[in-house]
Amino acid sequence: MVGTAGTLYIVSTPIGNLGDLSVRALDTLRTADAILAEDTRHTRMLLTHFDIHTPLESYHEHNEAATTPGLVGRLQLGAKLALVSDAGTPLLSDPGARLVAAAAEAGVAVVPIPGASALLAALVGAALPADRFTFFGFAPRKGAERRAMLGEIAALRHTAVLYEAPSRVGDTLADLDAAGAGERRAVVARELTKQFEEFCRGTVRALAAQFRDTAPRGEVVIVVQGAEAPVLDEDALRAHAAALRAEGLSARDVVRVLMEDDGAPRNLAYRLAHD
Repeated sequence: MVGTAGTLYIVSTPIGNLGDLSVRALDTLRTADAILAEDTRHTRMLLTHFDIHTPLESYHEHNEAATTPGLVGRLQLGAKLALVSDAGTPLLSDPGARLVAAAAEAGVAVVPIPGASALLAALVGAALPADRFTFFGFAPRKGAERRAMLGEIAALRHTAVLYEAPSRVGDTLADLDAAGAGERRAVVARELTKQFEEFCRGTVRALAAQFRDTAPRGEVVIVVQGAEAPVLDEDALRAHAAALRAEGLSARDVVRVLMEDDGAPRNLAYRLAHD
C-alpha cells in the first residue's frame, strides 16, 4: 500500500525538441525538493533554459547502489524527488530501476510524468506494425550474449526495437542479416524530434549495405518487422497427430508436440489432437 510519505516522480525530458517538455513536467521539476539527474551538467542546461532553480543531485549507474538507501529514507520522511535521465523517459536503457523498485517496496508513491521517448517515437514513425513489440535496449557489443539477442530478434514474430550507437549500426544490421532477418522490413530512425530527423526504410540487408561504410549521424533507433508465421498444412498436421496417437501419446502430449515441433496454434493443435 502506498504510504503518505514523499513522492518519487519519473519525469520524461525532451530527446531533442525542447517543446516536448510538458507543462506538467515543468511544474514537477520546479516544485520538487531535488532533481536526480544522470548527468547534472546536461540537465542543468535544460533547467537553465526553462529558468528552473531546483537543486540538482547526481544519480547514475556508478553511484545508484550507494545512494539509493539514503534517497528512499528521504522519500519516507516526505521528500518529493524528480528522477530524470539525460533525455527521454528514465529506466528505458537508463538508470533508475533500482531506485523505483526500492521506493515502491518502501511504500513510497511512484508517479510517472509521461513525455518524450525515443523508443515510442521511432515505433510510431516507422510505419511498421506497432500493435505488439519487444524493446531490446542496446545490443551487446560481442560474444554469445550478442548472438543470442540478435538470434531472438531474427526469430521474433512481432516488431523489435533496439537502440544502437551510430558507429555500430552497419555491423548490427549485417549481423541481423546473417542471423536470418535479411529480407525483413526495417527502419533506422535518427535524430528524432530534431532538425534533421530521418527515417531510413528498407530491408535489413539493404540498410546494412547503406550503413556499412558510412555511419548515420546522431542518436539512432532500429526497428525491425517481425518474421511471418509459417504457412501451416492442416492435412499434414492431422496426419502427424494421428501418427502420434498411434504411438500411444496422450492428447495433451500430442498438443505439445504439434505446437513445439510444427508451430501449430494451440486451438488447432487441441482440435487435431482430439479428432
